[in-house]
Amino acid sequence: MSDFPHVSRRKFLATAGATAATSILLKGCLGNPPEPSSNSETGGDSKVATDIDISPEQMPETPKVKLGYIPIVEAAALVIAQEKGFFAKYGMTEVELSKQANWAAARDNVTIGSEGGGIDGGQWQMPMPHLISEGIITNGQKIPMYVLAQLNTQGNGIAIAGIHQGKGVSLDLTGAADYIKGFPAKEGRKFKAAHTFPNVNQDFWIRYWFAAGGINPDTDIDLLAVPPAETVQGMRNGTMDAFSTGDPWPYRIIAEDIGHMAALTSQIWKFHPEEYLAIRGDWVDANPKATKAVLKALMEAQQWCDKDANRPELVKLVAGRSYFNVPPEILEPPYKGQYKMGDGKAEIDDKMMGPLYWKDGIGNVSYPYKSHDLWFLTETLRWGFHRDKISDFDTVNRIINEVNREDLWREAAKEAGFDADIPESTSRGVETFFDGVTFDPEDPEGYLDSLKIKKV
Repeated sequence: MSDFPHVSRRKFLATAGATAATSILLKGCLGNPPEPSSNSETGGDSKVATDIDISPEQMPETPKVKLGYIPIVEAAALVIAQEKGFFAKYGMTEVELSKQANWAAARDNVTIGSEGGGIDGGQWQMPMPHLISEGIITNGQKIPMYVLAQLNTQGNGIAIAGIHQGKGVSLDLTGAADYIKGFPAKEGRKFKAAHTFPNVNQDFWIRYWFAAGGINPDTDIDLLAVPPAETVQGMRNGTMDAFSTGDPWPYRIIAEDIGHMAALTSQIWKFHPEEYLAIRGDWVDANPKATKAVLKALMEAQQWCDKDANRPELVKLVAGRSYFNVPPEILEPPYKGQYKMGDGKAEIDDKMMGPLYWKDGIGNVSYPYKSHDLWFLTETLRWGFHRDKISDFDTVNRIINEVNREDLWREAAKEAGFDADIPESTSRGVETFFDGVTFDPEDPEGYLDSLKIKKV
């Protein structure tokens, strides 16, 4: 595995180069047992993968793996790898996709593993694999995890309740900062915002957005982890003001007259890292060839997902009863990059602003850049999360090198013949956010120093 060199904090990364039926679509935080997928509903004769002769040195050690997923667009490539036969093509003929009720359930199920009735790995918000590896969100039980691939980019946004129309609550919050901060005096309560699992993607997106507008998410508002159904109902009745959400909810916010979209994450940070495939380290260590077979299948599925001609079938497959169990028409707009924002904002019609799986406007989506792990863990430092476990960049450095297995992604891509799409570096370079702030992976401390609102 390629490592970050042990360097100073300032040179950290100098590397080579509103119903129960619908609420499941939000990123949940309460637990229920997993639901195994039935893959016969939409599969069968629709499979397109062509069998290949697998050389003995690439033959998987096992054809079995149990992968958890949440029924949202981030999971689409896993579904396609199953339904279109890409897993089977590479010898993984007994893959089970297990629908998880929410992120807490996925965390609990990977803790016990498939042998205990749980899962071997699957889809994760970041940096959940790092936190699980350190025992931070598993009651001190360290379950080493390996980050293997990014599943997608984009597909998220910030939703605002209808009572705030016309108040300037949009991408640039600076004009609405006084309105939001003034809630206690005018309304007798703080402006209330929600995400559905703490200290990970959805929490980070909404925090960055508030802070960029001059609003401290820890003191100026109430920012809570809230079950999805409660969040949606609260927005309907006026007791919840905002929440961080993923597709297809940006569509439903407008269609169901819940409110409007203040911003898409593709506006906050274009082509940002989103959710990832990560599997228990003990499974990967015991099955390195099977791991690469899973990766090859995922890569082919991601390429399939990004072809315009395949998007109608993609919608039909993932919307099915076995997977997302939603009407296909609510998935069609985001997969075309079409978003109605509401509150007088211009509609968006740009495929590059919606979910992407293999390539975006910068480079490869699937490759797990270490520089993106670094941003998530730098934000962890920024907000003072898990200070007793993650307190400095030396610790961040160690965790990334232990968890990120981009080396396996590279090996799998080479074996599958995807050499042209392999990034040259483990860093994607300097990242730029909507407010003009930049994140230089070679100087994460400089990024922290530049931020006006933080806990460090």
